[in-house]
Amino acid sequence: MAGRHGRVTAADVAREAGVSPTTVSYVLNNVPHQKIPDETRQRIHAAVARLGYKPSAAARALRRGRSDIVLLVIPDVPIGAAVAQIVENLTEELEPRGLTLISRSERHTPLSVLWQELMPAAVVALIELNPDDRTAMRAAGIHVFGALLRPSSDEDTTLSVPQHLIGRLQVEHLAATGHRHIGYAGPGDPRVQAFYDLRLDGARTACVDLGLDLPIVHEVPLDVAAAAAAVRRWRDADPRVTGVCAYNDETAFALLAGAREVGLAVPADLAVIGVDNIPLAPFTHPPLTTIDQNVAMFTGHLAEMIVSGIAGKHPPRAPRSESIALVIRQSA
Repeated sequence: MAGRHGRVTAADVAREAGVSPTTVSYVLNNVPHQKIPDETRQRIHAAVARLGYKPSAAARALRRGRSDIVLLVIPDVPIGAAVAQIVENLTEELEPRGLTLISRSERHTPLSVLWQELMPAAVVALIELNPDDRTAMRAAGIHVFGALLRPSSDEDTTLSVPQHLIGRLQVEHLAATGHRHIGYAGPGDPRVQAFYDLRLDGARTACVDLGLDLPIVHEVPLDVAAAAAAVRRWRDADPRVTGVCAYNDETAFALLAGAREVGLAVPADLAVIGVDNIPLAPFTHPPLTTIDQNVAMFTGHLAEMIVSGIAGKHPPRAPRSESIALVIRQSA
């Protein structure tokens, strides 16, 4: 029978198995140097399975001197495929290590409130942290990690995601396939301005380095009519734009639809290259050429940084820039 409030407790397990609560604690926490017969251990585990007992996170935190929570602080951006994949992959990487990922945006609750409420083992920030917050969390024994848009001098705890390189790779591919007049399709969402600015800056830098005119920039919202209007402006430019770098794959999908609306063939009349290599990218018509940020490698390394930091071990070597790769399909 479960406890008074419906939640199965260690005492319920002890009654079901016919042992003391102390014995249950020894077995479930793998306390060493306890001479408990295998038959008793099996009986306790069987009772746990029958009752569906889940150890209290608070009790685990008290026992170990820390919680098993990793707080992921995400920016106030649309939760698209790329952000969702980061959350999903990081959850899958951390759960087998006994760590629970909780993701939150600062949009509703300041970080200073979040970490004091949760007291996580670690905080991973996909945003620039206030130095006072960083200092306070470390003083409280919380490990702090970052995954930022720009390189950081704190390589042991910060993983940089070079957005500038993404825009450069897009332009370099278009130029290598013969395009001399390039457009850039912006997302039209102010929440992603920091990503957009760096990617566009990378595209502009590549144009300068390659002796090309700067890209002609138009906003391309996720709307067929608006995307078609942008495509017409690139078509009618003098000289005509023949290749467009899209801010991300969703923007590229809108461009493909806009090109069809205008009657332009991709890539014969207009080449399109996206960013993120989301699962739908191979299924567009034509299949989308894009930049893969290799989220699996990124989250795998981030998980190793977190686990090593909590364990007091030296952080793993950072992945090289090859983690960002061009995926060539038929759209460019």
